[in-house]
Order: sequence, then structure tokens, then C-alpha cells
Amino acid sequence: MKPVLHAALAALVLPLGAASAALADSGQVSIENAWSRASIGTSRPGAAYMEIVNEGDEAVTLTGIKTDIAMMPEIHRSSMNEQGVSSMAPAGHVPIAPGETVALEPGGLHAMLMKLQRPMHEGETFPLTLIFSDGGGVAVDVPVLGIAARGPGN
Repeated sequence: MKPVLHAALAALVLPLGAASAALADSGQVSIENAWSRASIGTSRPGAAYMEIVNEGDEAVTLTGIKTDIAMMPEIHRSSMNEQGVSSMAPAGHVPIAPGETVALEPGGLHAMLMKLQRPMHEGETFPLTLIFSDGGGVAVDVPVLGIAARGPGN
């Protein structure tokens, strides 16, 4: 199915002209070590973490995420100011250089899952798709670990 999707995408992009040829191919992106923590019901947001690897020779740009488990999935960035106060805000577009890996991890960039549609239970998985500037997406099944998990294997 992937080759068919790429062929369909190419058919849509080619008529746009030579500038479109500079778009990096999201097909060169892989996802490793995806995970999430179990939620306490649906009243609080969830989060998902993973490593996004650009295996291609051109930069790619992560522009968003989608999942059926949350009505408002966004890429967020946590940061701390000089006074030690932590804050979080949407990250916007996230460039990933060729051969580089961007980590979505606790305390940094992460997939914020706001307005959960159902609880996230330990042992389950949910689908999440990363959307890139070329219009392509990379899907991953995210395993839900325990509520106090620190990552896969912890």
C-alpha cells in the first residue's frame, strides 16, 4: 500500500512545478522506541514519546500529528526559565536534518494528547501519525506503559 500512496502523492505534487521537487520525502523517516504512559481517565492530557529518525539525504519538517485517541494532538515543547519555572507551549514546525534523530521525550519535545477520547490503559496501543511538510505521514502504534513509566524497559 505504501508504494500506491507514494505514487498518488507524486501525481498530486508533480503538477505543482519544480519547486515541489525540493520537498523531502517523509518515506525516509522511521520511528523508534514509541511509548506513552497510562492516563488517569480522560480529564487530563496524555503524552507520547518516540525517536524520529531522518534516514534520507534531505531535511524533513514535522508539522503535526493526528490520532483518534485525542481531539487536540499537538507537538509541544517543555522548557524551564532562569527562575526554575517550567512551562509548555506548542512547538510549531520541527525540522529534522538528514541523518539526524529528534527525540520526543519527557521534559522536552513531546506529542501532547489533549481532550482524550478514552482512557489510555497499560498494555494497550493506539495509532498515531506524524505529518510532514511534504504532506506525507508516518504511522506508528504507540504502546501504553504503566502510569509511572520512564520509557520502554523502565
